[in-house]
Amino acid sequence: MSVVTFLRWTTRTSSKPVAVQMLQKRALSGTEAITALRPFYFAVHPDFFGQHPREREVNENSLKRLNGYLENLQKPGFRTLKPTKLTFYVRETTERKDEILSSGFRSVSFTLNTKDVLSTVQDVLRSCSLSMEHMQGLESSAGPDGRPPQAGGAFYRPIRWDKTYYAFTGYRDPEQELEQAKRVEPTLSLWLRNNEAEAAEKQKSSVPRREELKRLKTELCSKLGLTDVRWQRSWGVAHRCCQLQSLSRLSQQNPESLHNLRGHILVFTDQSGMNASGHVMLGTMDVHHQWAKLFGRLPSYRALLQQTEWLKERISLLLGGIQVIHIERRGPLLTLEEHYSSLNAFHKRLLPRRPALHPRSLQDLAMTLESGRSSTVLHELGHFIVPTACETHQLPTVLQSQAQEARRRVKQHEKLEMEEQELVRCCKVELSLSRLQKEASVSSPQMMACCRHLLEERPVQLQGLRLCVSHFYSVQQDGDLCIPWDWKG
Repeated sequence: MSVVTFLRWTTRTSSKPVAVQMLQKRALSGTEAITALRPFYFAVHPDFFGQHPREREVNENSLKRLNGYLENLQKPGFRTLKPTKLTFYVRETTERKDEILSSGFRSVSFTLNTKDVLSTVQDVLRSCSLSMEHMQGLESSAGPDGRPPQAGGAFYRPIRWDKTYYAFTGYRDPEQELEQAKRVEPTLSLWLRNNEAEAAEKQKSSVPRREELKRLKTELCSKLGLTDVRWQRSWGVAHRCCQLQSLSRLSQQNPESLHNLRGHILVFTDQSGMNASGHVMLGTMDVHHQWAKLFGRLPSYRALLQQTEWLKERISLLLGGIQVIHIERRGPLLTLEEHYSSLNAFHKRLLPRRPALHPRSLQDLAMTLESGRSSTVLHELGHFIVPTACETHQLPTVLQSQAQEARRRVKQHEKLEMEEQELVRCCKVELSLSRLQKEASVSSPQMMACCRHLLEERPVQLQGLRLCVSHFYSVQQDGDLCIPWDWKG
């Protein structure tokens, strides 16, 4: 957006802004929705939460879900969407002339159950207590024929405005701030000198909470017959203890509702249900009766899980024995219902053609299904990513032509994993670390480079501490130290 365009938008003398007049004439497009959500993006953009990794991750995941919700509303012939629960950390800001002064943040949770783009935008702004003056006068975003709008601009988290926009408004440019942060990024030794004492104190004070967490987890796994208890996000130890205590209270108040949990893996996350891997998900924002209702539905979920496994076997038989897998990624977990729907749709497309592949020609390879892609691609880790709505008659040729390269990448990845594990072990032992791990966004090559650098420099301040390799410097609430993988010596 140029300065001239921005001035026209903001200084028009008519009773309503040009943007509002334009939007009233037709349905809201993707680009216009982004413009209308501008105050919201400035309040929750993950780049402003660099020193708060947990809040940054929550906002990033919620933005992906919100953008996906908006994209689905714009698809031709879309059906009613499932209610989507979102949580954001909203920056508290105070306007003074042309600047915005940061003064902390607050947590906001709400559920989207809207039918069009405009009402979704209004709901988001209203839920976050943000200004809606620029939305006044807008009517339903349905078109003249009553149908939802056609797909507009794509929703993508990084909103890159023209540099003149920031120069004119006085708003901070996230990209420029990140570049400045990198230029003045401290060396590891300097940062440790300033933060090692704080981390050590926090780690020491968290020991009782860690022991309590371990006790609660062991007790509940034994009592409920759970295989494991996991957390999708990096909540603090105190937060995790509260979640387990809440489950323990439910087991005492309503013990009959929990017998269906036996043999399952339990995952605390943002929504309740069962994920594509067959793990029971407990939404941390849900109350006890919602958890109890989920436990009562687990037999039905297990039946659906069996149907899902059957579909995987049928697809594998039709495609030369290739294994159909699901890989959990960062962000919202894929629900079992969504996974079954994708498998079923793909199987129906595949079945009439019955590809001519040798039954065991691809049995040592793997594939995942993914909606929203236009073509089959080979992932760097060696598995194929196949679009649910791909051209099935071309699929056998694609798989066979890249099978050799896929096997090479699988072996390369296995080798890298072994090297990474050995480097992590050496680092932990030789630097006397209490713990060494990495964030999911850090790749194996990045982790290996970081470990080699640590072994070369051997910073003594790390002895006895818990270290997490990330992309930012930070001290977690329980004393874990986060350092960027490409730290400077």
